[in-house]
Amino acid sequence: MPPRSKKRGIPDRWLDYKAVGKRLDGTRFIAFKVPLKQSLNSHLPASEVFGPLELLDALRKDHQELGLIIDLTFTTRYYKLQDLPDSLMWLKIFTAGHEVPSNATILSFKRAVRRFLRENAHNDLLIGVHCTHGLNRTGYLICRYLIDVDGMDPKKAIELFRLARGHAIERENYLRDLHCGPKRSNYGIDEPEQEPLRGHAVHRPCPTPSSSDASRRSLPHVNEPWCQRVTGELKRITADVEQEAGYTLDRTPVYRRTLPHRQMNYGLPYSLPRVEPHQALPPKPPSHPAMVVPQQPYRWAPPHSYCPDIDPFHSQQSRTNCPPVQSRWKSASQPSQRPLRWHSSTSWIRSKGYGHAGNAAGLCADFVDPYTH
Repeated sequence: MPPRSKKRGIPDRWLDYKAVGKRLDGTRFIAFKVPLKQSLNSHLPASEVFGPLELLDALRKDHQELGLIIDLTFTTRYYKLQDLPDSLMWLKIFTAGHEVPSNATILSFKRAVRRFLRENAHNDLLIGVHCTHGLNRTGYLICRYLIDVDGMDPKKAIELFRLARGHAIERENYLRDLHCGPKRSNYGIDEPEQEPLRGHAVHRPCPTPSSSDASRRSLPHVNEPWCQRVTGELKRITADVEQEAGYTLDRTPVYRRTLPHRQMNYGLPYSLPRVEPHQALPPKPPSHPAMVVPQQPYRWAPPHSYCPDIDPFHSQQSRTNCPPVQSRWKSASQPSQRPLRWHSSTSWIRSKGYGHAGNAAGLCADFVDPYTH
């Protein structure tokens, strides 16, 4: 095993053991080592990859079908329900390693097996049992069930497991308890304790660019009929789009294509060719000398004091010429004697000294007293 495999999440000595064993003769049990999720398998070569889907493929070659997985590991980091197909039931029994399982753990295992056998008496589905290596804890509990429930001789049970798994139980404390230890009680074995859970994966996951090269090259679903039908339909739609649009689409996969700057990527397998900015905008109309409108230059005028009785824009008036405020008060019943005159010519406005307002034609020359109107 590579020295860095443990740091990457691969269990210690996991590669030293056979992935899947054979079915124990006369039973529903089959033992295997813990299957790993896809992120952990990505660090392994293609020949050493072993996950839930590889487990089902191996059993399918022997014309076997798995119905229940009993997980005896003391962690949940190797795989989850999202990695198991929805055709499998999964049951977790936390079992510590290097020590003989307790009576409660043994009873939980017996209850899970007895319930599955009762509910699946009409079929031949198997019970898959695994710990980290599928050897010590797995072999002990399977043999303990055969000894306590089925009444099998301990030596025969241990030898039957060794022939089916391909590896013998290694820990002496497990073997000593199976040979010389007392039988565990089966009281309450038919009582339900834990409900098995169903896997959440519906489709087989496709390999990602971060996977190994060998797993990227192996696409087992491309030869299936449904995949060929979808591929043919996609090619037909693409040809119709190209014929109607008048150009050929880029068939480079999105994750391998170098997209231009600021081009939108919606995750589609094909994308339209890039349009340059000078091609997308209409040409700018040429400027003509006659179209240029000359602008009046700005001329500054000094500020004027506010006096409502006189023209506020008249430059000859000053604050000293304004009458007192009391003399400007008038009754609302006295109409203004100054009629409102409208001049449409700007020459008269300029003659009055309104140079800064000379561009506004039709300016009102006289203003109405705001205190009377």
